[in-house]
Amino acid sequence: MSDPAPQGATGSWTPSRPLSVGVEEEFFVADGKTHELCDITPLLDSMAANRSRHGTEDYGTELRSCIIESRTAICWSLSGLRADLRTRRDALVRAATEAGCAIVAAGTYPSGDWRQVGFTPQPRFDHIAGTYARLAAEHLVCACQVHVGVEDRDTAVAVINRVRPWLPALLALAASSPFWTAEDTGYASYRTILWARWPMAGIPPTLSSYADYRARVRRFIDIGISADAGQLFWDVRPGTRYDTVEFRIADACTTVDEAVLQAGLSRALVHRCLTEIARGEPAPPADPELLVIAKWRAARFGLSGELVDPLTAELVPAAVLVDRFLDHVRGPLTDAGDWAETTGLVNRAFRRGNSADRQRRALTRSRRVADVVELLINETMATESR
Repeated sequence: MSDPAPQGATGSWTPSRPLSVGVEEEFFVADGKTHELCDITPLLDSMAANRSRHGTEDYGTELRSCIIESRTAICWSLSGLRADLRTRRDALVRAATEAGCAIVAAGTYPSGDWRQVGFTPQPRFDHIAGTYARLAAEHLVCACQVHVGVEDRDTAVAVINRVRPWLPALLALAASSPFWTAEDTGYASYRTILWARWPMAGIPPTLSSYADYRARVRRFIDIGISADAGQLFWDVRPGTRYDTVEFRIADACTTVDEAVLQAGLSRALVHRCLTEIARGEPAPPADPELLVIAKWRAARFGLSGELVDPLTAELVPAAVLVDRFLDHVRGPLTDAGDWAETTGLVNRAFRRGNSADRQRRALTRSRRVADVVELLINETMATESR
């Protein structure tokens, strides 16, 4: 497949030029004593009352009234991103403590019940709830989105076409949603399965240009399936508010380490794609059926089983697929000085397991879902790598 012709600032991009990165994190808010999901209004009031300390402009509401989103600044290094993520989590935890709440980063809330949680009263959310009925009502999930700066929109589309085979590896590393309504689903990322039910979700099709993308968005709006471009829930897409490639495959990352790993790998992957485009290298073939199957297996097994390599159509251990991913982005990681940190984080992920693995171990130890929630609260607010 040939790529769209690059234009503008990114068209003159060179491998030595750093790429910006930013992260949006979604968190569940729970009562500090009962650990039942609760409305975020007391938390927002606490933040508003201490605006100078909490920086409320960097936080936002989501579809469900028990979820809050945090947004980092534009960062140029993983160390800067880590510090930003840590600062914003710390501010959120302080405000939550003052409001008698707790913060949890996970794709699903282990003991959460969608029937007990309302919608955030906003016109956009009202539209979603009214249009999708039970589908929207059951949508009680949190994600982590990574933005990598790519100014030219046609180039961003060309990058999106190329990153798709590696999305399953990113998902397996981030999987944090094994439980649904206090039951083990058998999946490492049940959030992925819930998302897949939406008609405008999933791995994006091969796009010919940014105009092609815009035409699809307009078509979805015209036929009433989407309210706006932000409601195109692809696993990777052109940023709707920023000139970025936006990765949306990951569950909410329980630890700062896991969020940094997603950002580092995503940025390196975009860097590798931009280098290939600049060299005129053809995009690798990506079979749509294999992409869907590979994503499903990553959601099902995470790091604990065999995954599909969409480029070779092989079933391989998760560690092999992740190693192939690291080999693919070794150059950009090395150039950015991120190789040692990223490989260290990957090794830690396999040694400790992803969040889904750790949650299941916690349940095995005590047989109490409440202890899984306690683990997530502690890991979400942890200030150091473990």
